Amino acid sequence: MAKEKHAFTNHLIHESSPYLLQHAHNPVNWYPWGKEALEKAQKENKLLIVSIGYAACHWCHVMEHESFEDTAVAKLMNDHFVCIKVDREERPDIDNVYMTACHLSGRGSCGWPLNAFALPDGRPFWAGTYFPKQDWMEILTYFADMYRDDPQRLQKGAEAIARGLQQVDQVPVGAPDELPRPEDLSTATRNMLQIIDYQLGGRAGRPKFPMPVNYAYLLRQYKLTAAPKTREAVEVTLDHMARGGIYDQVGGGFARYSTDDRWLVPHFEKMLYDNGQLVSLYANAWKVTQKDLYRRVVDETIRFVNRELSDPAGGFYSSLDADSDGEEGKFYVWTLVEVRQVLNDDQLFSFVKDYYNLTQAGNWEHGKNILHVTEPLDRVAKRHGLGIEAARKMRDQTRQLLLQARAKRVRPRTDDKVLTSWNALMLKGLVDAYLAFGKPEYLDRALNNAQFLAGTMMQDDGRLWRNYKDGKASINAFLDDYALLADAFIRLYEATFDEQWLYRSKKLTDYALQHFYDASTGLYYYTSDLDPPLVVRKKELSDNVIPASNSTLGRVLWKLHHYFYDAGYADRARTMLRNMKRSFLYADQAYFYANWLTLYSEMATPFYEVVFAGPRAHELRAEMSRHYLPDVLYAGATDRATIGLLEDRIVPGQDKIYVCRNHVCKFPVETVPDALKLLRD
Repeated sequence: MAKEKHAFTNHLIHESSPYLLQHAHNPVNWYPWGKEALEKAQKENKLLIVSIGYAACHWCHVMEHESFEDTAVAKLMNDHFVCIKVDREERPDIDNVYMTACHLSGRGSCGWPLNAFALPDGRPFWAGTYFPKQDWMEILTYFADMYRDDPQRLQKGAEAIARGLQQVDQVPVGAPDELPRPEDLSTATRNMLQIIDYQLGGRAGRPKFPMPVNYAYLLRQYKLTAAPKTREAVEVTLDHMARGGIYDQVGGGFARYSTDDRWLVPHFEKMLYDNGQLVSLYANAWKVTQKDLYRRVVDETIRFVNRELSDPAGGFYSSLDADSDGEEGKFYVWTLVEVRQVLNDDQLFSFVKDYYNLTQAGNWEHGKNILHVTEPLDRVAKRHGLGIEAARKMRDQTRQLLLQARAKRVRPRTDDKVLTSWNALMLKGLVDAYLAFGKPEYLDRALNNAQFLAGTMMQDDGRLWRNYKDGKASINAFLDDYALLADAFIRLYEATFDEQWLYRSKKLTDYALQHFYDASTGLYYYTSDLDPPLVVRKKELSDNVIPASNSTLGRVLWKLHHYFYDAGYADRARTMLRNMKRSFLYADQAYFYANWLTLYSEMATPFYEVVFAGPRAHELRAEMSRHYLPDVLYAGATDRATIGLLEDRIVPGQDKIYVCRNHVCKFPVETVPDALKLLRD
């Protein structure tokens, strides 16, 4: 087969990132981030353009087509700048620096694509997001002229932003006697609830992002306090998301966010990190509510990930593009005529048209429909003279027929790189689904992924790789990779009682302590001390769509303390929390610190270790883990164990359940109901 010929090929051609490879044949002379590009800029005394995006980004594609594929624009960029392309998912450290610079410069909107301008040494002086072609050319000319005529002005701008970058991550050191207090949580929770949309779910207004970590915290608070508003906030959000267009009603899985306030019109890209966390959230919410909708969402989302985001080596791919065949969302939307042709049955079509709110005019562009549900299935079934079981069968039959028809369409591009941290979120989601529903296939897939991560992404000393594609890993991992994988391995231990996962978690944590720790704050840098330095070495402190690496590591340290009787882990976790508490308790910022609040709750309220010892340890754990117990860590063994929490707990041939707090155990019991009673006493 003849090799495709291209008019242009730049320095991205040897990269593995799908996003970078998308730009490898632009006339812009792109470089990947690295020594070659930075040395060229300084040698030729040229400004840098650092353009950052990701493969599933719709507006990244738009700007590429309008500007980066245009030879006139490319000439302007190549003549006056050294141009660097960055995949923000592979290099979130670079993205963090230049995104922060964008916010500090205050002169442009900030998002992706992120286009930052920097001095030859990499120090940014201005940044913005998408620009139409004419605006982009004017910006290029403006900065090229300024660097020629008044370089000191850009130098002063870079110095001001550099000072801001240094100050952003500074945190006050808390007093040693400042211990967590349960009453502090009520204020933080109230602040979070004040911005909830109790009619439609999520944060009031638009766009709406899932933010799984926030609802995980609120679900935990409901368990601890029984406050009805916390449960209502979770349920109204999960219900509307599951029935809305943000959820793929045909193929399962969630899009990244909803552009409107009803969860109807998604930005159609589907990301692994959202779906992994939402599997966990819906599985745990099912334990509280027993809603069949939540069980179904978990199963369908896992099926979607297995079907469309699975690498044969055992990893999970990163995302699916928003666009296909040149249009955003084209793969997912339907005209009424298309649905009628697929179903070819009057009763089935009438039912589906009603259930998914399909109209001739459509609710999307060009008369297309985004499938969504506004009424419970039983109400629609009654209107069509159907029993609930017949309606379920009809719905499932429809989904399968539409899925088969959709498979013949031009698919969205798959970003088939494997990222350690995102895989860790999916791994934990699978384990949480197994703990809730007990399906062996969930655990089998989790173990397959864990073995891939342990065998391919983790080295003997605990060092991790960030990325993997086509059999190759090339980027040293960041703190989120260590923290999230250590957390997922703990959860896998709780489901299997296989101690290798607990020891792997400990090894990852100890490596992070050695290479990421900042002694002045007790917190952790995002980049390893082995990585080449950037303009500033930043920390990831606030929780967003993905929980912060520092808050996650704090929770890992707290859990490992309970397993290994290591007071040093607990002291480190307390120091982290103490130094961060002013950020989330006293600044009305609870919405962006939900995982820190969870750690605060774990320290401020009773936190239990439940130990299963004896021949039926796995069976008893399976029975207990169907209950929502967010304040419990599980440990267990059938015959022998090496961790401190299980020492002297195993009596040959006898089944015992120990309910412990801070390593002090109550008298053992033999049944799960008795153990649950001890948790309430």
